[in-house]
Amino acid sequence: MKTEITELLGIEYPVIQGGMAWVAECHLAAAVSNAGGLGLIAAGGAPAEWVREQIRETKKLTDKPFGVNIMLMNPESEKVAKVIVEEGVKVVTTGAGSPEKYMADWKAAGVKVIPVVASVALAKRMERCGADAVVAEGCEAGGHIGELTTMVLVPQVADAVNIPVIAAGGIADGRGMAAAFMLGAKGIQMGTVFAASKESVIHENYKNSILKAKDIDSRVTGRSTGHPIRVLRNDMARKYLELEKSGAPFEELEQLTLGSLRKAVQEGDTKNGSLMAGQIAGMIKEERTCADIISSTVSEACKLMNGVSANE
Repeated sequence: MKTEITELLGIEYPVIQGGMAWVAECHLAAAVSNAGGLGLIAAGGAPAEWVREQIRETKKLTDKPFGVNIMLMNPESEKVAKVIVEEGVKVVTTGAGSPEKYMADWKAAGVKVIPVVASVALAKRMERCGADAVVAEGCEAGGHIGELTTMVLVPQVADAVNIPVIAAGGIADGRGMAAAFMLGAKGIQMGTVFAASKESVIHENYKNSILKAKDIDSRVTGRSTGHPIRVLRNDMARKYLELEKSGAPFEELEQLTLGSLRKAVQEGDTKNGSLMAGQIAGMIKEERTCADIISSTVSEACKLMNGVSANE
């Protein structure tokens, strides 16, 4: 399956793995890249030297292209931006801010820059400042989200910019991929389905929470703070939403979630941890390899786009 995204990134399939903090590390990134997609190391809030180590470990595990996702709210984002150049990473995706101040250095180093956007206005701004593509992420996604759904965001972004658009949010199989292409995307980004993959290093408790999730099991916390986050419902999410409803101050809400993602990913605390996952979790029923996830998704999408029933 060749598209503008496969050509731009030098990958076999137009499939990108989401930049999930604490989840997307060297093993997962390498597995996705080895399967023909683009694996990503998520810098999250980690120190720059940790990111450097992960890049070097990934290079030992794959000779295929991979990238780094940089959360621009990270206090060390400037250092991470330099590490990306120093270590010769060829692709960077960005979230939680604008990468404009790093663009000149990245471009000079030949880095392909793909910001994650949740609005047409931000997509147009990113194109103006030199982005090579954008990820249009709908609110069905896990973790930090915007307000628009994938169904309405992707076609509007595709109409507004001349650079390739990658669709994200609510995609976990070939049906979602085919739909994204019909909406104008040239590639897809998947997160939750890779978080539940065999190569994912998240705690088994967290993985099982995704596999057991039903369609109605996700909640959005943090709307009152301006930083909405989609998670699976548990004790922490319920308490957070109750505090939000009662008008609790930001500091109290922040205290509740401090270190909560690490609790879920590393300690398997499914009661008090932040179980970030998209609405698509209800469709993910088994732990599969990244290679199987990508090949079945692409195969099913090709059949659908060629007018063949996915069941044939």
